[in-house]
Amino acid sequence: MNDLLDAVLDAHGGLEHWREFTRVEATIVSGGKLWDIKAQPQDPAPRRMAATLQHQWASVQPFGATDQRTDFTSERIAIEKLNGRVVAERRSPRDSFAGHQLRTPWDPLQRAYFNGYALWLYLTTPFLMALPGVSVTEIDPVAEDGETWAGLQVHYPAHLASHSLREEFYFGADHLLRRHDYRVEVAGGFPAIHYVFDIVDADGIKVPSKRRAYRCDADGQPMPDELMVSIDLTGIHFT
Repeated sequence: MNDLLDAVLDAHGGLEHWREFTRVEATIVSGGKLWDIKAQPQDPAPRRMAATLQHQWASVQPFGATDQRTDFTSERIAIEKLNGRVVAERRSPRDSFAGHQLRTPWDPLQRAYFNGYALWLYLTTPFLMALPGVSVTEIDPVAEDGETWAGLQVHYPAHLASHSLREEFYFGADHLLRRHDYRVEVAGGFPAIHYVFDIVDADGIKVPSKRRAYRCDADGQPMPDELMVSIDLTGIHFT
């Protein structure tokens, strides 16, 4: 690992402490334009999210009905009853997005897949950068709000589902996460700048409790009127 990544991991709670945990849960409330664009309207009701930390699995409940939840891995997405009975499932779910553009509608399994990988990514950042097969390179900083934010570019292995194979993360002088840039490959590859706020301490791990992802213009600048996804998290708990 490089010196910046070491400092980032320490600032967020430390890799050794992170490895004491295997699971995280949080209550989420989501909004933004993406859901209507994808014909998957989002209500403001809170949902409970669970994810494992050392491998990629996640679940959201309720999903589609009060007695249903999702079951996500990179190789399979399913909607199931709380007793485990499968309602619908899809193997190799990433393949179902072939040819998609920004306004191509999603079906419920595609929405569930996006939820699964995106929320797993957000709840395990920055510690996912220390997982086997993930490579990290320091990149040029960015200037935001009169500050300079140091940058890390992350390349994911093929078995990890993410927005894009290569993503960028930016950190303040305190080495805490401020911004996350990526291309949303499952929605035509549109570029997004994703800001995080209100970092909280959850069991000794620092986690942003508010996230706002904006679509970018042709110059790579966020468009204030194009808030694609908003996420508010409460009740974050590591076990």
